[in-house]
Amino acid sequence: MNVISIPFNKPYMTGRELWYIAQAHTNGHLSGNGIFTKKCQSWLEVQTKTQKALLTHSCTAALEMAAILANIQPGDEVIMPSYTFVSTANAFVLRGGIPVFVDIRPDTLNIDETKIEAAITAKTKAIIPVHYAGVACEMDSIMDIAQRYDILVIEDAAQGIMSTYKGRPLGSIGHMGTYSFHETKNIISGEGGALLINDVRFVERAEIIWEKGTNRSQFFRGQVDKYTWIDIGSSYLPGEVIAAFLFAQIEEADQITQKRREIWSVFHQALAPLEKSGKLRRPVVPPECEKNAHMYYILLPNLTIRNHVIEQLKASDIHTVFHYVPLHDSPFGKNHGRMADDLPVTRMASNCLLRLPLWLGVEVHQQKIINELTACLI
Repeated sequence: MNVISIPFNKPYMTGRELWYIAQAHTNGHLSGNGIFTKKCQSWLEVQTKTQKALLTHSCTAALEMAAILANIQPGDEVIMPSYTFVSTANAFVLRGGIPVFVDIRPDTLNIDETKIEAAITAKTKAIIPVHYAGVACEMDSIMDIAQRYDILVIEDAAQGIMSTYKGRPLGSIGHMGTYSFHETKNIISGEGGALLINDVRFVERAEIIWEKGTNRSQFFRGQVDKYTWIDIGSSYLPGEVIAAFLFAQIEEADQITQKRREIWSVFHQALAPLEKSGKLRRPVVPPECEKNAHMYYILLPNLTIRNHVIEQLKASDIHTVFHYVPLHDSPFGKNHGRMADDLPVTRMASNCLLRLPLWLGVEVHQQKIINELTACLI
């Protein structure tokens, strides 16, 4: 079996994960909503200043909860980029919603806020900004549009933990926000996610949906004398093993983020000459955005060159990857969504974007990656 010596991703461990998992077992509570779940949620609430944070078994689950809370009904429309992971759309399609795909900006590859208003119809229920690569969408404009049309904003901040927009944590600006702790993210638990409830109107119902449609959490807090089924819901909680692993990561969130930013900066500085010569384009981070260095990507001139670079780097034992196949071009997306207009920037990103390895420890390989990439393009 051939193992590429420089993988695209390598999950990081702080060193306390297994100890905390053992503690969870010693505590005698391995199902959901135990001590470590509460520790993680408390940290998120302090970090983001959200009204309520609920851990979930995935960001997909958090998005599904948001769709329920938004009361998405069959035929309701939800505006989102096509250049995103399938979960962004699936969560709303499961409720009968219709994704309306809007193009992305050529600089940040985030949803183009100037195209949102034209996509709004009488059926529009929500806008889903996706913070690509952990760089913020233009949230002030998006929130202004949402307020004027009385529609919800649900941030897909799967890649955005520890990033900010004008000093505000991503995920905390819209009515709701979602995080991912998948092993490819900055702060990880293997699988995992969180829902941030920023609008107090949704707090009580969110907890009920999270607890399978019951008021179980209220019962354990002594607010009711028994718990029962009172709403729709599902088993969205992660187990304590997941939460214990995550808490070890959360404790070092600042250090992990700083190290990733340093790796990102090395790539960014080293690739400036290639951008200047027109061989590639580097990521753009607007001045009002503080990045978390979730990924380092480059945009190459065309699909042929992108595929050539992937193969050449693979031959040098460097694993690089492209990213999304646009949802509007997928078989399911063609049948269950619609394009608000033509999406030329989305198509460009799909054909030209290449992600470089970025994980804690890749520093020792960075110069090789830079050298081999340069050799492919000169």
